[in-house]
Amino acid sequence: MQNISIPDIIANLKGRRGYEEKKAKKLGYDCLEKYFEDKLANEAQLLAENEVKEEELMAEKKALKNAPAGKKTCGCC
Repeated sequence: MQNISIPDIIANLKGRRGYEEKKAKKLGYDCLEKYFEDKLANEAQLLAENEVKEEELMAEKKALKNAPAGKKTCGCC
């Protein structure tokens, strides 16, 4: 993830600034800076959660791949 400061983000909004300000007000933020701080924090948290989920899925796939294929789980087969 790029480390971009909030004033740089706000400066680069150009025509979308009005839209983002309305959105921030609607969500209950006092100013645009707080809105972007929270937005960036949430994005970082989601990325971390997704990485953990991906690691868990990879571990499950690896465990299934390494399991012996000839064993049956039921006693009738």
